[in-house]
Amino acid sequence: MKLANVQKQSIQKDSIIGGKQKSYGEVVEYLDSHWHTNEKEKSLLIAKQLDKAFDNISQKVPTVLISGTNGKSLTTYFTSRLLQNEGLTVGIFYAPHILTYNERFSLQGDLISNKVFTDIANEVINMVDNINIEADTAAILMIMGLIYFKNASIDVALVEVAEGGASSVMSICSPKILAVTRVSDPDIQQDTAETKTLIQDIVGLIKTGTFVVSADQNKSNLHLMQEYTKNNKGSWVMPIRKLASLPYLFQQIHGRCASLAERIASIYVNEFQAQDAVESILTKQKGQRGRPTLEAKRMSELNPKKTLDQFWKEVQNDLPGRFQLFDKEKPSVLLDNASNIDALKNILLGVRLLHYQRPLKGLAIVLGFNTSAHLDIDELLRLLRYFFKKTSGQVVICPVQSLPGHTQDLSFDYEKLTNDIKSMKIKARSAKNFKEAFDMAQASVDERNGLVLLTGSTSIIAEYWKYRGIKKI
Repeated sequence: MKLANVQKQSIQKDSIIGGKQKSYGEVVEYLDSHWHTNEKEKSLLIAKQLDKAFDNISQKVPTVLISGTNGKSLTTYFTSRLLQNEGLTVGIFYAPHILTYNERFSLQGDLISNKVFTDIANEVINMVDNINIEADTAAILMIMGLIYFKNASIDVALVEVAEGGASSVMSICSPKILAVTRVSDPDIQQDTAETKTLIQDIVGLIKTGTFVVSADQNKSNLHLMQEYTKNNKGSWVMPIRKLASLPYLFQQIHGRCASLAERIASIYVNEFQAQDAVESILTKQKGQRGRPTLEAKRMSELNPKKTLDQFWKEVQNDLPGRFQLFDKEKPSVLLDNASNIDALKNILLGVRLLHYQRPLKGLAIVLGFNTSAHLDIDELLRLLRYFFKKTSGQVVICPVQSLPGHTQDLSFDYEKLTNDIKSMKIKARSAKNFKEAFDMAQASVDERNGLVLLTGSTSIIAEYWKYRGIKKI
């Protein structure tokens, strides 16, 4: 039981760098206070220095990087489930976290224990002091993840790239595969130069031989990715077109993430992992000539082969803290950490499909944004106007507290946004805080058949868990 052994063990005493051993709480305080927001280049430099100090650990852990503007967490989660089904030991580095830093480190689906987290954090923090470099939380967390995965002797680490690419701390890795979920919404006219710069940064994560696959549907974006892949000596893979066979309504809103996960897992198993003992569901079975014998039929009935369709029927489509539907709550609550127009459009599609499946008696959308820097307000207003033409409900706008590692946009005008929504003849209210907003939303819908959607940022999801008194997901 590799996972149990890793979770119980501490870092070996002879590997701990000399220095004060902080408690779990002290480590958290240290990490909270050492974020360098908007200074990616500095974070990357520190990550490279730490990587060198730990004997280039980034080159000793096989990695798959998952980047893009939305759908990264679900794609990462689905990929891990597929690879675990193939018999592989899989680590995940999620970014960002919601309630605790532990959420960033997953091994075979389980989060890192407080003790192992604290031991590894102390090792990296003390190395920062010993080599006399500036502390940076993004760099420290990345190195912690690599140490954790190396100690676990994993087969592959899936790394979610929160923002950017070549300028992020994740670029110290030499990925076997780079997967790009989406880069932009093809229905929104974006500045070509800005999009090109973003794609160039993402594809800058490529190292020689890296396989590159994308689920983006914009032909111009895909052409740029293919061109940059060739220039960076990567290996371009045909982009994702289909939707994986998830149950209704999940296929429509998460099907492309699942399909991308299929491709990632298939490439990794077939190109980098010899799996003879486990029968793969990721490779097509060769056809058999002629009719099967009676014995072959009997054996097939006794030992039916699992298919991808069966796999997706068994996989839960919730990702705690990032996408979750609470059907048993009164009223039902849907969480989604969508923070850009493309992602918001997707979750609103999900609400509409849910309404088709079971008519809603009241809908309240609570929006809480960290920043307006990456949010086109005009597009948001158009999106809401289109949605509420076909679906009745209301919007509640509230401020949210920024999570560690995120900048808070104090200039965001919630009152103005509320008035702009009202001007389109959509019911809208503003609240002073999340609690007030959530109470308003709950009171406005039917207790048994209503729905409250919480979205707009990761921060609003954190506010919900804190509201419920939950300290750990």
